Amino acid sequence: MSAESRYDCIVIGGGHNGLVCAAYLARAGRSVLVLEAAAEVGGAAVTREFAPGFRVSAGAHLLQWLPPELSRDLALASHGLTLAAEDLPSTALAPDGPPLRLDPEGLRAAAPRDAQAYDAYLSRLQRFARVLGPLMSAVPPRLGTEDRQDRLAWLGLGWRLRRLGRRDLRELLRIGGMCVYDLMQEQFERPLLQGALAFDGLLGANLGPRSPGSVFTLLCRAAAAANAGRFAPAQPRGGMGALAQALAAAARAHGATIRTGTRVRRILIERDQAAGVTLESGETIEARIVVSNADPKSTFLGLLGSEHLDTGFVRRVHHLRSGGLAAKLHLALDRLPGFTGVEQSALRGRLLLAPSLDYLERAFNHSKYGEYSAQPSLEITLPSVNDPQLAPAGAHVLSAIVQYVPYRLAGGWDAARGALTEHLIDTLEAHAPGLRRSVKAAQLLTPLDLEHTFRMQGGHWHHTELALDQFFLVRPVAGAAQYTTPVPGLYLCGAGCHPGGGVMGTAGRNAARRILARAA
Repeated sequence: MSAESRYDCIVIGGGHNGLVCAAYLARAGRSVLVLEAAAEVGGAAVTREFAPGFRVSAGAHLLQWLPPELSRDLALASHGLTLAAEDLPSTALAPDGPPLRLDPEGLRAAAPRDAQAYDAYLSRLQRFARVLGPLMSAVPPRLGTEDRQDRLAWLGLGWRLRRLGRRDLRELLRIGGMCVYDLMQEQFERPLLQGALAFDGLLGANLGPRSPGSVFTLLCRAAAAANAGRFAPAQPRGGMGALAQALAAAARAHGATIRTGTRVRRILIERDQAAGVTLESGETIEARIVVSNADPKSTFLGLLGSEHLDTGFVRRVHHLRSGGLAAKLHLALDRLPGFTGVEQSALRGRLLLAPSLDYLERAFNHSKYGEYSAQPSLEITLPSVNDPQLAPAGAHVLSAIVQYVPYRLAGGWDAARGALTEHLIDTLEAHAPGLRRSVKAAQLLTPLDLEHTFRMQGGHWHHTELALDQFFLVRPVAGAAQYTTPVPGLYLCGAGCHPGGGVMGTAGRNAARRILARAA
């Protein structure tokens, strides 16, 4: 076995969490090899050309949750990461009236009675988020142990919650398991504001506004934003692929080796512990530590194999909820579209089509029966407004997250893909007259396409549903939390771990810290 075929650590998957994990391990002096099946690193955080001259962030399209200390640790700015725009505004589109700017000034002008309630809601949500934010960046403590670090972590959480004060703590406990429908009904009068704010708790989730626990996902998003110190999203120059390239450069600068176009077939097990990997080519590479950035089902049931796990654990993994419900639509446009009533300055940010809570609930209802929504909800961006290099001169790119689009569609996707694409363009045309005439090319990525393109089972950007029973110290499942697994030497670092999906890099950093602490 040559020296080049032995490493301290192998990271399976060059998505952003895998790259972060590799960079931190290499920074600590470990020899690290990253194996990525695709021709480029980044996973779902990549920039791709989908029509001649038109490039777009293929999966994740905005940057909001990346912790600043991670950027500093890995010197991402020196590796080429810059922002095309920050503090992107959000605007709610209305089907039969003027749009609503989701900021204090816009609300005071259009909905003065809700403006004061919005200020109080936002202030309280941010207080909750700052208390919960540290949970997003920490390795979850274990229950029932005598370990000093576990006990200190629980005491720290209790102290932060206590510092909220009696009134805020009582309110946090009251709303934590609520549905976002009831919360928004309590807080605001205007349906357009209710729908737009609720939508942020539903993006990427298998939840409607009336689903219990949908406030929990809203709190998770707010906590991630607080942890990053960024309550409004930003857009990297060059798309999300620029972040992936900066992370890869940081990992290489610390000595990591990255191989693309290299698919792993199996994780090697010797004497009941991880010992390396076998590639599709038949090549074997040895390592003392194997870290999987793949989703939990692919890792345990595919790369590892159930024969190395006990039956109860296999059952828990098999029952993980991992079916995606969000699609991506990309349009190549020959000119900048005009959205009815929307100021041109608002086109640099997000346009939300979620005009009421009932609209969202009806959109969600279709997915329960394997149908896409007759009236879909959309998060629309025009990234070429902030970053003209993404499209030819005078032309633009539109990118939208589409809710709700089921992974398993009744009748299959082959016959329905074109119909849904046309339906979505019609939906956009209703808010941007003339848009259809400017469409030069269209690409729709359903959850099934996301599965095939980015190799994540179910096409879910969190790898597994972010819900109370799949969160924190039981994420992804009991027996595989804290980034460890039942197999010594095998670790997880992907979105299926705590704190979940979204471009944070926190799971990768936490996994590296866990590995280094265990080896100390």
